[in-house]
Amino acid sequence: MLLQGFVYWYTARMTLTQFNRIVEIRTKVISMGTFLCGSTFAAVMTGSFSWIRFVLMGCAVLLVDMGTTGFNSYFDYLNGTDNRHLNLERDKVLVHEGVSPHLALVISLGLFGAAALLGLVLAWMTSWTILVAGAASMGVGFFYTGGPRPISRTPFGELFAGGFLGTLLFSLSYYIQASTFSIRIFAASLPFWILIGMILTVNNTCDLDADRQAGRRTLSILAGLKGSILILKAELASAYIISFALVILEIYPFWVLPFLILSLMLAFREWTVLETRGLTLATKGASMGSISLIFTSFSLSLLLGLLLTLLF
Repeated sequence: MLLQGFVYWYTARMTLTQFNRIVEIRTKVISMGTFLCGSTFAAVMTGSFSWIRFVLMGCAVLLVDMGTTGFNSYFDYLNGTDNRHLNLERDKVLVHEGVSPHLALVISLGLFGAAALLGLVLAWMTSWTILVAGAASMGVGFFYTGGPRPISRTPFGELFAGGFLGTLLFSLSYYIQASTFSIRIFAASLPFWILIGMILTVNNTCDLDADRQAGRRTLSILAGLKGSILILKAELASAYIISFALVILEIYPFWVLPFLILSLMLAFREWTVLETRGLTLATKGASMGSISLIFTSFSLSLLLGLLLTLLF
């Protein structure tokens, strides 16, 4: 399958830039941020750390995330969600640059295959039960836009994206290091669930008109523009309220607090800019940049606090 992918790549003359756009490499800060925080949280909680497991897990996470986005590119093109009239994003190279959709499919299958091999190695090193979580993640990654009733066409996109890319990934990253799990780990993952769901809400709100014409029934379509703004405000507020509560409950270490305050200040500024700018197809690139910055600042606040806890 991988060899077939390289043949497709060669015959289609796909460039590295086009590959990066198919898998949306710039968005991988989301999965990698969650993975880094989950792994470092395990080091703080247990006092031990395996670099081998860390590297293998990081590569597996990146491969699954890239493969999922590749499937999204393929199926969104196939079902007409992405087209040159409704989609203004130049990164959609299947639409705007004529890259073969079959190439995106083969590459995505290859990425999932490589991730599955790494998953087998990690399961052998830790527990075979992690294969269930890995398979579920890959299944959601495929059926998010694939299958007879894609998740992305329902109001449950935020629930699945945040649940799997946030809570499950954070918990699995922790488990790979610690070989244990508790309700405290689930609680620690909740802000990631909410903020990743918020990223999807911003995306879907910008795509309101295009998604309606494509036959989707996302949460943003059901709520409308004003309702989506209220949902976004609730998501942002609840993510930070829960985070400060986790510090008070001593689930997040105290060193997280000063960085969390700085992150909240940045989040408030970016949200104000985002809301003033408006959530439309024309502003989608800038809006996704703002919400990505909010997520990144939160991840960094937790990561820096955890690292200082390890040092002191």
